[in-house]
Amino acid sequence: MQDVDIVKIIKKIFSNKNFINTFLISLVSIIIILAIGLGFVWNYRANIFDYFAKEYLQEVQNPNTALGNEGKSTTGKIIEKQSIFSQESFVVDAVKKTNPAVVSIIISQDVPKYELYTDPNQQQQDPFGGLFPGFSFNIPQYRQNGTEKKDIGGGSGFLVTSDGLIVTNKHVVDQKNAEYTVFTNDGKKHTATVVARDPVLDIALIKIAPPVGGSFPFLSLGNSDSLQVGQSVIAIGNALAEYRNTVSVGVISGLARSVVAGNSSGNTELLDHVIQTDAAINPGNSGGPLLNLSGQVIGVNVAIAQGSQNIGFALPINSVKSAIESVKTTGKIIRPYLGIRYVAINAEMKDKNNLTVDYGVLVKAGTNQNELAVIPGSPADKAGIVENDIILEVDGVKLDEKNTLASIVRQKKIGNAITLKILHKGAEKTVRVMLEAAKDN
Repeated sequence: MQDVDIVKIIKKIFSNKNFINTFLISLVSIIIILAIGLGFVWNYRANIFDYFAKEYLQEVQNPNTALGNEGKSTTGKIIEKQSIFSQESFVVDAVKKTNPAVVSIIISQDVPKYELYTDPNQQQQDPFGGLFPGFSFNIPQYRQNGTEKKDIGGGSGFLVTSDGLIVTNKHVVDQKNAEYTVFTNDGKKHTATVVARDPVLDIALIKIAPPVGGSFPFLSLGNSDSLQVGQSVIAIGNALAEYRNTVSVGVISGLARSVVAGNSSGNTELLDHVIQTDAAINPGNSGGPLLNLSGQVIGVNVAIAQGSQNIGFALPINSVKSAIESVKTTGKIIRPYLGIRYVAINAEMKDKNNLTVDYGVLVKAGTNQNELAVIPGSPADKAGIVENDIILEVDGVKLDEKNTLASIVRQKKIGNAITLKILHKGAEKTVRVMLEAAKDN
């Protein structure tokens, strides 16, 4: 009987139009208020996160332990404070997670060994020009007495597979007659062999043997295309080839930079689309990882600006991934190539050379006789590209400071067909080029 009365009451309530209208208005109002609230939280999410990062501090201590006057417990144990959601905690966690997979590389080589000797058959000389008559002697000289192995440099690297594959810079391991030794973070010493040197990027892969029945920790690779200026980053490396696994922290100062890097031998190369960071990078850091706060590799440290403070550069990891995968599958680095030499065109070059455009690249031979504008038999040669042609676009993308020819080709795969818009003798034309594997030389 009671159940019937309840049903009747419910039917009576919902048959009341005023109630239904009030209910629907209230429901819509609640939804609107929730939407506004969620929008407010989303819009000010960074401020809210910052607030919690500053306010929510917890003391890691025994709740039954009282504090003494000097910040210690009455039992003598030091109280440890931990910041929740702070940058410091993210950095510490990332370093703990990644440090075991970062390595130091030592370069050693046989160098001439000299000794001081006096030739008894040498005519005695007077070093004072006759001021002291009768005073003369044999002057000691240096001569080579075999060779000795010496450490001549160092760099950094990081493991990308459990079986010992390591990424580093090509300029770290570019000496064919040198020996390379890897020190892992646990202090163990490993002999390394060079697996492949990238023909395009300043990248090389080397290999060390894992322990019997064991494996190495390795780093995960992030997405360098999603980076933002101001984002916090961590650099780890063998600073000055002396201080292994040195950690420095900074931010991304710029993206898609183009710089000309050189080494002590006078060799130079153009590095385009590199990451600029103010995290301290020193000689010896070359080849080490640039990490995000999640501990993922987003770059490979490659160069520093001489005479500056905290201006370093790293190769984006997305441009390195294909080289790593190529080595895993084929044992060597295979890159697609066009087969041309060129000079990038800008407004200054346009005026200087009386060109009709201020963007694109001019197909041009090098200064040496062997540096041809178009390599015979290359994809560019097969497509009919000749010297003094100007390539304006690749697959509809205009070639300028932000979109360079080298960076676009690097993103393609061997066998891909690309469409080039070319200015040939003053007339525009479109050619289709099938990319091939770059030759070893």
